[in-house]
Amino acid sequence: MTLYLYFARKFLWLFLALTGVFIALLLLFDLVEHLRKFDVAKVGYVNIFQLMLLNVPKEIYQILPLVMILSALALFLSLARSSELVVTRASGRSALVSLLSPVTVALLIGVIGVSTFNPIVAATTKRYEDMSATIKQGGSNTLTFSRDGIWLRQGGETGQTVIYAQGANHDATALREATFVTYETDLGPVRRIQAVSATLDQGVWRLTNAKIWPLEQGTNSEANAVTRAFFDLPTTLTAEQIRDGFGKPRTVSVWELPRLIRQLEEAGFSARRHTMWLHMELAQPLFLIAMVLVSAAFTMRHTRMGRTGTAALLAIMSGFGLYYIRNFAQILGENGQIPIELAAWAPPVASVFLALGLLLHMEDG
Repeated sequence: MTLYLYFARKFLWLFLALTGVFIALLLLFDLVEHLRKFDVAKVGYVNIFQLMLLNVPKEIYQILPLVMILSALALFLSLARSSELVVTRASGRSALVSLLSPVTVALLIGVIGVSTFNPIVAATTKRYEDMSATIKQGGSNTLTFSRDGIWLRQGGETGQTVIYAQGANHDATALREATFVTYETDLGPVRRIQAVSATLDQGVWRLTNAKIWPLEQGTNSEANAVTRAFFDLPTTLTAEQIRDGFGKPRTVSVWELPRLIRQLEEAGFSARRHTMWLHMELAQPLFLIAMVLVSAAFTMRHTRMGRTGTAALLAIMSGFGLYYIRNFAQILGENGQIPIELAAWAPPVASVFLALGLLLHMEDG
């Protein structure tokens, strides 16, 4: 038991050390990127640093599999150089059983990451995107939905437009019985438009059978109302922004995703992206275990056998390959080309069995 605790403690310290190194690098890169993206004289250094700090949790969470495979590589190469694995085998203990220590640590890190760190990442990412949209556009674009209809808000340089529709298509780019109320800064509501239908095109809402009421103070709205068979209303919204308004999967806590998925389905919208993300998050601990096993399969041997660098390179390339296969399967699952459960769980399960096969072949011939 003492030996296994030693391996687990060593692996945990290596993981924490590498995580700290990556956090420092990401802070530096994010600072440079945000200084390039935003006008410092207009935004201010305080907001730049706040954006940078809000973005780092998402970045470190995305590269967690990379940190895991590098930590496992560092552990097994260290054990090989110090001949600790040789001593472990000589004492009658199986090297495969010794893998339970780093695997258990990887499992705990994955579970803590999904259950605790994921909500933090979701909150900081949501705050980052809202703050970034406010700085760029003067206001954020939001969407709220219910069984009675949907509400949209689009921001602009002069003010906001609130949109209500009794119905919409699956991605809310085609609205039925839509009402648009435009607000200007310091003036309040200035115009109300009601249309039978509204379709989002590039840079405009194309309205059909629209009636327009001016709402300026001192104006008789009904007397000055006009009717248009077709009317184009400029907008800053895009189809992607509206889809994100449902709640980007990464900006929603894993604990809130089931409720959001039910709400989307009850409102008649597609919840496939959110369901896919939920399964990907639940499969994350298993994928981290696969990263540890892949590293062990290539590097859990004595350094006197030679080609240590080649083995480490093969382990890293295999990890990257499995990571991109997982992302590709996620895209296929989101597009509906393969079942969601298969897209989320097949890559980590296959990775684990592949690594176990290599380990059994190398250890027991």
